[in-house]
Amino acid sequence: MACEHARAIQLAGEGRWEDAHELVQPWSDRLACLIHGYLHRVEGDLDNAAYWYRRGGEALADNALDEELVRLTEEVQRHAESG
Repeated sequence: MACEHARAIQLAGEGRWEDAHELVQPWSDRLACLIHGYLHRVEGDLDNAAYWYRRGGEALADNALDEELVRLTEEVQRHAESG
């Protein structure tokens, strides 16, 4: 699953929202939910984004999108290293 997280983040960074969304959508672990929420923030669907962040155990992020992408990238890297 860590591979899917990393690929989804990579695709998001490339501006490939639909591809990233398709990749992360089947997963329901914490990190996938946060990535999913981020993608809906990018899309501008804040209600859906808030839902996915809640499923990931966090409140809807209110930082800049580029800052959130960095934060999630770092989480993906930590997750991959630990597991």
